Parts: sequence; structure tokens; C-alpha cells
Amino acid sequence: MDAAPNIVRYQVSIPDSRSHRYALRCELRAQGPVEFRLPGWIRGSYLVRDFSKHVIGLRAWRNGREQAIERLDKRSFRLAGDGEVVLEYEVNAFDESVRKAFLDTRRGFFNGSSLFYCPRGFEQARFEIRIDKPRDALCADWKLATTLTAVETDADGFGLYAAEDYEALIDHPVEMAAFQRYDFDVDGVPHALILSGRVELDAQRVTADLARICHVERELFRQQPQLDRFLFLTNVVGAGYGGLEHRSSTALICSRGDFPRVGKPELSREYRTFLGLCSHEYFHLWNVKRITAQAFLESDLGREAYTRDLWHYEGVTSYYDDLFLLRAAIIEPALYLDLLAESATRLQRAPARLVQTLEDASFETWIKYYQPDENSVNASTNYYVKGALVALCLDLVLRLRSSITLDDVMRTLWTRYGAPGIGVPEGGLAAVAQELSGLDLGGFFDRALRSTEELPLAELLQEFGIAATLRASTSALDDGGRTQSKAQVRWVGLRLRPGETGIAHVIAGSPAQRAGLSAGDQLVALDGLRITAQNWARRLDAYEPGARVELAYFRGEELLTTRIDIADAPLDTWTFTLAEADAERLARRQAWLGV
Repeated sequence: MDAAPNIVRYQVSIPDSRSHRYALRCELRAQGPVEFRLPGWIRGSYLVRDFSKHVIGLRAWRNGREQAIERLDKRSFRLAGDGEVVLEYEVNAFDESVRKAFLDTRRGFFNGSSLFYCPRGFEQARFEIRIDKPRDALCADWKLATTLTAVETDADGFGLYAAEDYEALIDHPVEMAAFQRYDFDVDGVPHALILSGRVELDAQRVTADLARICHVERELFRQQPQLDRFLFLTNVVGAGYGGLEHRSSTALICSRGDFPRVGKPELSREYRTFLGLCSHEYFHLWNVKRITAQAFLESDLGREAYTRDLWHYEGVTSYYDDLFLLRAAIIEPALYLDLLAESATRLQRAPARLVQTLEDASFETWIKYYQPDENSVNASTNYYVKGALVALCLDLVLRLRSSITLDDVMRTLWTRYGAPGIGVPEGGLAAVAQELSGLDLGGFFDRALRSTEELPLAELLQEFGIAATLRASTSALDDGGRTQSKAQVRWVGLRLRPGETGIAHVIAGSPAQRAGLSAGDQLVALDGLRITAQNWARRLDAYEPGARVELAYFRGEELLTTRIDIADAPLDTWTFTLAEADAERLARRQAWLGV
């Protein structure tokens, strides 16, 4: 590669996939000292991840002469001298999440924020990236998929790509593997599902469902972002779930069993969950990638970018993800209400809802949401879950008391901020909702965002002909929020790790906390009889409320005993069902749910 003015050239190669390392070479021309910086976090995932910790063997030359590297901080360094710059280094890539970089003999994946330093002053320069075919014979059948602009590539996608600036360079992830590719069209725009990993599926059904979901989302905004194509870059594993949005693609991780097979027409819970994930990440094309907080837009990714509105960007998206499955006729209204009730139940079972406000949860995401611990259930409100329920309540309030809906609010946010590329000021969604509706929504937002009062779910749903009932627990939610079939009607206020007798969480103020139990304790016996993960719920149910029973447990290597009170299960499980309603309420429900 030859350096040229106002162009930064990178070369990415894979000398040996077994080493889990990408080899990087960077060339540019610059006058005087040059400072290089690597991002500290990636847009869409609000935790400082210090990508520079994965950089190995950094060396630099100017005009062919090796230069000393002056470290400035954990992510930055400076080179003295003048003229042509050459950098060489490796990046260890063994994070199989969607946020960093990964490489083994089966697949390679990277976000540019994990690999590419930005020379200061070159943020708006053209970047050219040559991605070489792996030299490793184990990767001989690999192909490459990305939405970077192809300049000169071979039939498998390897070769030269370009980005118009540094932000573009780090916002187009790259997938390399012997993947399956399924192309489909949405409103004239090419889309593709890329699947890395062994999987059998009814590809025709999956792409048809994805096309319907994408279409109804595009219909909401009417005016579309400029897209040449869109890719669902999907890593298929034994067990996994997650996604990260980008400007013309999304990186996903899902489980092998999530996909339907040919001849299996039923909509499984796993497949519905995968479609909900795709719906969520596609909606981020607008809400987050373009309708974005001013604090995020202005950030150079070096340090935390604070906003109290993260509930808007993630919670509103979470409200819409399953709603689009309904609008795309993939699920029925009754199932949609069940999904809403599941979310309401997750919130109800989290004592943190009475401790941390939604605005504070948004602001403190940098230290809480992505770093959960044994006390998170008591102290940290989930802004995805509560944010979605606040969005639901806001939509119902607007439908009930005004002539607009949340759809109108999102469209206005798009035309006013997203399309022109202007950052949304703090409280932007609330301000637009008040402006368009003509309502005084101050009290609603004070309650929903800045207090720990319960949300008015039952009252609002009743106005739409939906019965909302809060009952005692007859099932348990695991850490992923999926319902497990446990007929539990007694309660002590602890949660076991899935499939174990080790305690994952102790609920604040519960009998378990009063008995002195802690996360990490290993339950052994209740009233002298052995406890297993399978019999724990049944053993509890054998006692009457108010009974005090001896419990044996290990804490570390010590065998301890305590006495624990057995209580009735709390009222913590919501059910939402279609109910008989008058004509006015039925009309509102029809406009919202189509039934």
C-alpha cells in the first residue's frame, strides 16, 4: 500500500486463525506529530470496554525509520517526526459477542472500533480497507459479508473496501465464514440474512417473515434512510441471544434451535423470540442510529456519554419490536398481550422498580446495566423492560386523550432530528409528545420517569377493553425472562441459578434475607431432606404459610444452618386478556391491536 494525502489505508490479514489474532497495517501521510486513538466503547452498547487492551505488538515507522511510541493514555499514543506513517500491530480477537472481534478456525468477525485506530485530524478523511483472504487452509471456504462500500473485491467478497470517514469505518461490521446467505427484497431495497454456524431452517419462511416485519417498520416512518442494502449478520450458536445495531446492518447472535424447519408450520417461542430480536435491531435504523441523543452524537467514544433518555432509545424500541410482529400478522393479538404481560411481570418481580427511577437507570447504565451483580434485581431498574412499558402507557394515553399516537411522535422525531442528522436534546420525546398532542403530560412523565410509583397499566388497559389481573406467582422467570413451568405457590424470596441449588439473587426484605442467606450460598437440605434444583419448588409448596423450617446450606466450605419462614407467593404475575367492552373501548382497541 502507498500512503496518499487525506487517505488512511488499512490492511487486515489473518496469518493463522488458530492464534485468534488479526494482523493490521496502517499507512498515511501527515505533517508533524500524529496522535492515534482507539474507541473506548461502541455505539449502541453503553459500557467502556477499553478495546485497546486487545492490541499486541504495536510498532511504528515514519519515512521508513522506526519511531518510538509515546503513550498518552490507555487508548491513545503519539508519533513524533514528519511524513509517511506506517503502523503494524495485532489484535487478539476472542470475544464471541456482537460488540468486539472474534476469530477462530470456523469464523471471523469484527467491529471496526476494535481494530482501527483513528489518526487525530483524519476523522473526516477517506479510509480504504483491504481485507485479505485468510492464508490458513482451514479458512479456504470462507466468504465475506459487510455493508462497507466495495471498491475491488473477488467473488467471495475479499478485497478493497472504502468508508467516507472514520465513523463509517467503525459502523459496518465484517463477517467471514463459510456462511449461508439468503437474499430478499423489502420495498425495492436488497436485504440478506447471513448465517454463520451449523443450522437447518425453512429459509423461505424466515426471509418472508423478515420482509414483512421490515416493511411495516418502514411504513411507520414513510420517509426512509438512504440504504443500498441491509444485512442481518447472524452468529448461530448452541445457546445465545443478542444484537447490536449499525447504520445498514445488524450483528446478531442466536441459538441453533431458534429457526423453524421445513414442514413445521407452528410458531415456536424460540422463533418468535428471534423475529422479535430482528424487529428490535431493524427499528434501531431509525431510533438510535439516526434519531439519537445529542450526547451520543457528539461523543468521540473516548469516555461515557450521559443521557437520561436511554429509556426512549431502548425502551421505546422494545415496545415496538413485538408490536411489529403483530402488525406484520406473525402473531395474534392474544399472544401479543401475553408478551406484554411477561414484560410487566418481569418488572413486577424486580424490587429495583421501587428503588431506582427510569431516568436514573438510563443515566447510570455505564456502571450498572452492563455490569450486573447479585444485587442488581434489588437496585437496578431495567430500562429496556420498564422503558417499553412506559412507551406502552404513553401510547395508550395519547390514543385515549388526543388525536395522535406514539407513531406520530416517532415520525416527527425522524423528520425533525433523524433525517437531517441533528441530535435530539434531553427530553426530546416528551417535548414532541406534548407538542403534537396538546396535552399537559408533565404529571405522566414525572411519574413514569422521575419517580418509583407503579405504572397505571391496569387502568389504561381497561380503557381499551383489556382486563389486567395481578395474581400470585404460579411460575418462575429465569434470568433471561423466559417462563419456566414451576407450580410454585409458596415463596421465600430467593432465586436459584438455572439447574442448580446455588443462590443467584436474594430479594431485599424477603424471608431469605432475614434468614441471613446470600447469593452464592449452596442449598443442601430443607427440614432434613435433600434439596435439588428439580424438587425445590415442590418442597416449599409442602408447607403452610407461616411455617418456620430449618435450612442447611454451604457458604464456601462451611456447612451452616438457619431457620427460614415460608410465605405465600406475592402478587407478582400479570395477565392481560381481551375482555367484553363497550363500543368506544372496542374502537380504541381495534385502532391499536386490530381486534
